[in-house]
Formats: sequence, structure tokens, C-alpha cells
Amino acid sequence: MMTMAETTGVKAKRLSDAEYADNFSDIHPLLTAHEALVEADRCYFCYDAPCMTACPTSIDIPMFIRKIQAGNPVGSAKTIFEQNILGGMCARVCPTETLCEEACVRETAEGKPVKIGQLQRYATDTYMSRELPHPFKRAAATGKKVAVVGAGPAGLSCAHRLAMHGHDVVIYEARPKPGGLNEYGIASYKATNNFAQREIEWLMQIGGIELKLGQRLGTDISVESLAESHDAVFIGIGLSSAYTLNIPGSDLPGVEAAIDFIARLRQAEDKSTLPVGQDVVVIGGGMTAVDAAVQSKLLGARTVSLVYRRSREQMPASRYEQELAAAHGVHLVFNAKPVRISGANAVESVEFEYTRQDGANLVGTGETVEIPANQVLAAIGQWMEAEVGELELDGTTLARTPENRSPMPYPNVWVGGDCAHGGEDLTVVAVEDGKIAAENIHKTLMA
Repeated sequence: MMTMAETTGVKAKRLSDAEYADNFSDIHPLLTAHEALVEADRCYFCYDAPCMTACPTSIDIPMFIRKIQAGNPVGSAKTIFEQNILGGMCARVCPTETLCEEACVRETAEGKPVKIGQLQRYATDTYMSRELPHPFKRAAATGKKVAVVGAGPAGLSCAHRLAMHGHDVVIYEARPKPGGLNEYGIASYKATNNFAQREIEWLMQIGGIELKLGQRLGTDISVESLAESHDAVFIGIGLSSAYTLNIPGSDLPGVEAAIDFIARLRQAEDKSTLPVGQDVVVIGGGMTAVDAAVQSKLLGARTVSLVYRRSREQMPASRYEQELAAAHGVHLVFNAKPVRISGANAVESVEFEYTRQDGANLVGTGETVEIPANQVLAAIGQWMEAEVGELELDGTTLARTPENRSPMPYPNVWVGGDCAHGGEDLTVVAVEDGKIAAENIHKTLMA
């Protein structure tokens, strides 16, 4: 008798051990010292560097590259960490092609920017690999205690900066591991060898930070109780729940959220144990959709189709990520929205209706196409599930001032990252949010 996995075409161990190891190896291996010097020589060291303006954390990019050029990668890393304490992870996951490298003068002139992201990784990895002392020291203890809710990029950045200023910090994290998006939400080939946890352990060397896991907001802790028992509170809980497809058949076995699929991948020590469909359809157009699609292919899926309801130009994922998907054999389909998932006892196909833009509106054309599938991964957005008490919302996310302060009703609560209005689903933006909040918290507590 055939099992459900065999019936639906979803199974593990599609590849050899060598293929799994190769497929999930580092997508951008570390530059050698010689390669880094050659690449650093390409920088013009612009006085009014557009790359620095394009960096959400305002890293002094010309300075850190000049230090690499001078043979001082450790000093280069310190320049990076001054603005972005998670510079190692950001060097791996930032869409540099749409940030600093897109603004690079060489990109404008030649179409070939300086490899800023890879140089940043060379510097930060060099520092961390040498087991040097933590680059920052705590200031004298202030006697102030701050609660940080969420151990993702925003929370970690905020906690580290507060600890530097001498405050005592307690991080409350709902999941079994810290890291948030960096630990659970990115493609495995972008951050290999347990880098997310190693970076957190390195960050915690600053001291003054206590980490409490399994503490869920609204269940184990509340905004009100934290605001009463701490001098300040920072909320950086991200968007942990995925929107579901509201179409017929979306409850069939084989349909799941792409973020859950990626989280399983990130936590699996043996990738060969992960089941994947023979024919996979990913619905969405952002980085999560691309990460899910590429990794489905790397797990051995025969066909993977990534379907986005709008045009290629409107797709949130960068052109680089689109081309990466195509290079791995993912079939990109644009201007098509899902209308029905079909199957007797599990997914067998997905029906899409082609779309067109009518002014500001997206409308269906009436023409449809059916794509075979035994696994469907939905990457159509995420929402904030946690109970946030009386904190003011701006739409479905937390309202905030320019200093990342919550407007109402608690005077000592700050917010940041994806859970805050205007969050951009980028590690580097979340890091900056945490840093801004920490500086304002420190200023307020010391007034």
C-alpha cells in the first residue's frame, strides 16, 4: 500500500548526500585576502559616497574598504560594527544589489559595482574568526533596566546598543532559539554553519544582556507588566504569522506557508530528511517566495514554478534574486493570480487566472492556466499575531514616532522592525530601527 507521501509525490531523500552538501553550501564563499585587496582597489573612495547614503545603517563604506586596502581587515570590521553590530549577517543577506551596490559609482559608469557586500563579509568574518576581544565595552552601570521583546535583528541591535550604554537588558523571546528572521526565515545557503547563532553568541560578549526563551507576548508576558517592571521596553517581535490563501482547495494536504517550509529547512541538520514535492508551486513575489522556490529545487523537486500576480517590474524581489531563481531552474510566471487548488485527497494542481493592470487596479483577464503541483507554498505576506495590549496601531502594525517611540498609551515603550509601521522586511533596516530606539531610550533614561 502506498503512503500519502508517495501518493502525493512529496518525499525526502531525492538526491545523494553529495548533492545535498553541494546544493546547500555557501552561495558566496568568503573572498581570499588577495581577492579582497583586488576588489578594494576598485573603490573610488568617493567623498560624498552614494553607497553610504544608500545603506540603511549608514556604514562608512569608503572607510571600511580603505582599511581593507591598507591590509587592516580588523579595523575595517570595527568601522562596520560601529554602525551595524550584525554586519556579518547583513553582509550575507542584504540585497546589496538594490542598496549600496546599486548606488555605487562604478555601477553607474560600468554596470559592475564594487562588491561591497562581499568585502563587508571579508572584514567581519576575519574579525570574528580571530577570537579577538569584543570590539565594544560597556559603559559604567546606569542602574536602569530595559526589556526587549523579540530576539530578532531589531531586538538584538537594540539590546547591544543599550548594553554598551551601561543599561541592564533582558531579552524575552517566544521561540526556542534567538535570531528571529536570521535564524528561521532566510535561505539556508545564505547563512551556513550555524552562523546566526554564532553571531548572537559573539554579540552577547558585550555583557549586561540576559536572554529568556519561550516567553510569548500576550501569553507569558504582557506589554503592561513589562512597562511597569522596567524603566523602558522595546518591542521588536516581527511578523510571525503568514497570510493564508483564501481560495477553494487551500486546505488540502500539501498546501503550507512558505515561512514554515523555510523554518524547517533552517532547523534541519540533515537536509536529506526534508520531504519536497515532485512538482512545487510557490505563490508570491518577495524574497521569501524566491528562497522557498530555489530551496525546493535544491531539495530535488523536478519542477518548481514561482507565480506572481503582477509584472516582473513590480515584483518585490530584486532582479538579481529573480535571475538566481531562474538559474536554478525555477520557472517564473508573472501576471497570474491563484483561483483554485484541485485534488482528490491532496494537491494535484493549481489554477491561475492571468491578470492585467487597469490604472491602479489589478484585474483578471478571464484566461486561465493550470499548473500541476503536489506541494504549494504560499508567500503572500505576514502579519503580527502577538497580543500587544493597548499599543496604538497604524493599520495592522504598531504605530511609532520618528524616534521609534510608541505614541500611546505607555510613556516608556518603543517599537521597531517588521512589527512597526513602515518595516521593510530587511535585516539591515531592522538593525537600524533597534539602534535608533536604543539611542532614544538612552537619551530619555539619562535626562
